[in-house]
Order: sequence, then C-alpha cells, then structure tokens
Amino acid sequence: MTKINCWVDYNETCDFTIYNLPFGIFSTNSEKRVGVAIGDKVLDLEALNQSGGFNDFNFDESIFISEYLNDFIALGKETTTRIRLAVQAILADETSQFKDSGILHDQDKVKMHLPVNVGDYTDFYSSIEHATNVGMMFRDPENALLPNWRHIPVGYHGRASSIVESGVPVTRPYGQLKPEDSPPVYSPTKRLDFELEMAFIIGKQTALGQTLTTQTAEDYIFGQVLFNDWSARDVQKWEYVPLGPFLAKSFASSISPWVVTMDALDSFRIDGPKQQPEVLPYLRYEGPKNFDIALEVGITPENGAETVVSKSNFKYMYWNMAQQLTHHTMNGCPVNIGDMMASGTISGKDKGSYGSMLELSWAGKNPVQLNDGSTRTFINDLDTVTMRGHAEKDGVRVGFGSVATQVLPATAN
Repeated sequence: MTKINCWVDYNETCDFTIYNLPFGIFSTNSEKRVGVAIGDKVLDLEALNQSGGFNDFNFDESIFISEYLNDFIALGKETTTRIRLAVQAILADETSQFKDSGILHDQDKVKMHLPVNVGDYTDFYSSIEHATNVGMMFRDPENALLPNWRHIPVGYHGRASSIVESGVPVTRPYGQLKPEDSPPVYSPTKRLDFELEMAFIIGKQTALGQTLTTQTAEDYIFGQVLFNDWSARDVQKWEYVPLGPFLAKSFASSISPWVVTMDALDSFRIDGPKQQPEVLPYLRYEGPKNFDIALEVGITPENGAETVVSKSNFKYMYWNMAQQLTHHTMNGCPVNIGDMMASGTISGKDKGSYGSMLELSWAGKNPVQLNDGSTRTFINDLDTVTMRGHAEKDGVRVGFGSVATQVLPATAN
C-alpha cells in the first residue's frame, strides 16, 4: 500500500489512521453531526463543508447535520467514497487551507452516539468453532453440528430496539430460569455472558422479492462495527426450544461508535476456511471474502485492572458476509439502509480465542482467572467488558476502536 502522510499526529498503534477514516455521529453540544475519526481527533464534516471542503460536491447542505448516518449512507457508495477520499487528500496536504480552520475536535471532549438508526437486526451463527463447542457441551460431542449447519448460514431475527453504543451500561436482566429438579423461577440471570461479534451495516436497500448474489452482495454493505451480543445463558437454556433465541438475547447488544468502511478494509481480505460439503450454487463465491481482523476481549472488575480473556480473529468465520447477505435475501426478504447483520460469536481453534464466557469457562466448569486474583465463570455485576479490533498489514493499521460496557445490578422487579 502506498504510504500516505498526515498532518494530524498519531502513533503507529493508533486505530484511526489516514488509511481508515471511519464515520460516526458525535456532538459537542446538543447538535448531532457526522464526523470522521483521525488519530485522537474527530474531523467535523459539517465544519469542513461550511469552510468549502466539499464545493465540488452536489448534495444537500444539511447532510452532515443528522442524528444518524442513514441519510449520509443513502448518498450511495460512489459519493461516500468520494467524500472519504476528499478528506484523505485534505489530511495528506501539509499546505491545506483547512489545517487551522477549526474542523478538528478532541475525541475525549465529544460525545459519541449510536451511528445508525437500526431498522432491523439479524444475528448469524457463522463460526464453526463456536457452533462445535456449543454442540459438544449440550449435545452429542460426536455430532456437535446440527445437520443444516454446513449447508446454510444459520441466523435469527433479533431486536433492533435494544442495540446501544459503547459506554451505555447494561442492566442484568430478569427472566425465567429452570433450576435442576425444580419448577422454573423468575430471577435475574445468573449466567450473563458476552459474545464477541462483528456486524455489517446495510448501505443500499433492496425491494421486496429482490435477491442478491455473492458477487453483488458487498455492493450493499457500507461498513462494519464491533458487536457485543449480550446473552443470558440460563434464560436461553430454558426458553430456546422450540423457537430459538428470545428474551435471553433481546435485552441488549452493544456496538462500537465508528463505522469502518468496506473501502478501508479492502486490503485485509483473506481466503476463508474450505467449505465442505460444497455449498449450493447460490452460495458459491470467488475471491477472498474473509477479512484478517484481530479481535480481543477484556474484563475489568469495578476499581480493578483489565484482564484480556480472549484473542480471536474475524478471519475464522466459516460463512462470510457476502454469503450471509445473499442467503438473507434468498426468499425475497428486503433489507434497508441501516439494517445490521451480526456475525455470531467469533471463536478460534484454541481456548484463548473463544468468543464467549460459555466457552472460556466451558459452561461454568473451568473458572477464568483474572489479574486481581478473582475468577469468573460468567460476568459479574459492575464488571466492564471491552472489545477491540484492528487489521494490520505492511505497516498499515485500520482499527475499530472499542466497545466498552459496564454491567449494572438487576433492579428490583
């Protein structure tokens, strides 16, 4: 990749380099607007627009003043890519007239918001290592995967209303639990868990009855965020038969605030796992469709230090995003701008890369040691779970920042 200089200083481990330039929604007062992350700054696209940075563009003057990125994304990839490249060119120009024009804000002095208005949310189940681990724990270890798993990208429709941005606390939910050898009880979950995931955001709508292909699907994906799909494992165990995830999943999901574009990730493509048996023709694809994105999860007790409990990678996904979205539209189901599709828990082949406490503690049998000497089988009240992700190749780094969420005790109910 060609080296690009930048007049905003940042160190080599920074996620938000000039090669990245993710989009998000921020505010410095009550007005929300579109920004771009660069180093430890936020570039204010509305301020840049008012200063003449986009004089060559033809769009609504108010496009950068918005509560969500949906209208910005709706400009289309051709336009949003041009905007990103224009910002990149400005940041690379040491003589730029915009250097001292007040277009930058310190990230630690702005408030970040949910980046998109999520109309619909789908969660997939696309890591073969995760699905195998769950099958070994709760079904026949010799036949851990269900018969359909290698043939279709399994998924379910979740609740968009409970997706929140990084920093918003999550309250331990109530639910029905089924203790061994006794009737069900109504109680706060005792097995609160994180799920290490990524999610892609739809950038172009389809019509009812329209189907996509693995060759066209990525044209409909704007970018990605980190995604923590919170789960109440004991609630899930009791309720999931016969219709699958419900209240154990719908109480909260947390996402990172910056949307990293597919343009920024293009250099980090990699071949995915070999799919056997061969998938049906509509799910076959050409070229590298997986992405080499290093992921990690840390747990921080109240007033304590963080312990990294998992290091995984998005490249492990058995079913890639193009296949997921193609399968999603196979029956003519429409997708809309801002819809979010989560990957499902991302686990690798060794214990240190498992993407949930369910796996790390093997359903509570093997407690995980933290740096302060305490242990966890699942997440305690007042713990903070932090997920991070970045791609790096040939000295170029593109990162997602983090999604950090503290768990609050259940309220009286």
